[in-house]
Amino acid sequence: MSHDRGSAVQAPAIGAPGPVSETGGTVIDRAAAGLHPAYFALVMATGIVSLAAWVQGFAAIARGLFWLNLVFFGALWGLTSVRIVRHRARVVADLKDHNRSVGFFTAVPGACVLGSQAMLIEGATGFAWALWIAGAALWLLLTYTIFTTLTVKATKPALADGLNGGWLVSIVATQSVSVLAAQLAGTTRGSDGLLFVALTMWLGGAMLYVWIISLIFYRYTFFPFKPSDLAPPYWINMGAMAISTLAGATLLLAGKESPLIRDLFPFIKGATLLFWATATWWIPMLVILGVWRHVIMKFPLRYDPLYWGAVFPLGMYSVATARMIGAGGQAGAMDLPFLSVVPPAFFYVAAGAWTLALIGLLHRLFTGQPKPHH
Repeated sequence: MSHDRGSAVQAPAIGAPGPVSETGGTVIDRAAAGLHPAYFALVMATGIVSLAAWVQGFAAIARGLFWLNLVFFGALWGLTSVRIVRHRARVVADLKDHNRSVGFFTAVPGACVLGSQAMLIEGATGFAWALWIAGAALWLLLTYTIFTTLTVKATKPALADGLNGGWLVSIVATQSVSVLAAQLAGTTRGSDGLLFVALTMWLGGAMLYVWIISLIFYRYTFFPFKPSDLAPPYWINMGAMAISTLAGATLLLAGKESPLIRDLFPFIKGATLLFWATATWWIPMLVILGVWRHVIMKFPLRYDPLYWGAVFPLGMYSVATARMIGAGGQAGAMDLPFLSVVPPAFFYVAAGAWTLALIGLLHRLFTGQPKPHH
């Protein structure tokens, strides 16, 4: 096999569910069998576009997307439950796969972003607490199950075959727990413990990004790179830094009365701005690579469940920037009014991308899956 292994192995592994028989079993059973572990990115994307709409003053859209997201969240957990019970071998195989295993992390920000929606849009603090506890427990279970499994497995793929931008969902998961913890800290007395959890998760997620993005950048620049290798999760290169920005800004705003956070204000401000700058650096790079993939190399643009992982960073960049500078009548963590054009611009981009992805999903549901591209 030549260096085509990046496309021949990696792309199908991360971009399409395993083969599913078209006969036998119910529709739900077949859908559960072929469910991609990263499909909770649908909840992540819908939730962040809803929150971006809320910040921009589109309350009706934000509420509508919240209720729609409840449907998505429940449906995906229903399918996941069926998959665990009836197709356990597929689940175990996914957990051992370097490309697909990291997709399970999407369940964590799925729960935490939905919790932020519940709290900020509907004022359902109790429901937000329940989702945060579920998200934190899932983070603990998935982090040490997935990374331990991938560490001790006897046979491992080459770096070019086993590494993709989806690995950065582990950072998104970590930071989503931090964001919701900091938001909930303002709803309870004696919140220092919760703020400490938010702080340590934020710092740990940042360190994890340094480790993983170093390998991804090495993969980018020192291995052959084909259009099929540039899968949608590479947008999480930016999204992981955008949610790290949001986590830092939320800590600054929630921790004004906390001695620990106040002592770290200069550090948290500097790191938050660093994360925003890094996220911003990635945007032109990813756009250029996308043009190279689809325009120059003519790689077909069609629905893939992993495109929800590309929608999420766009919405997160809008929300994170708004939280950092202040928008929607809310205070910001920093005085940067000249950036006020960024949140609405990226809200519209994210909303457009979400709409296109939804159209693709509906087309897939009503017409069936297309044949894989080789």
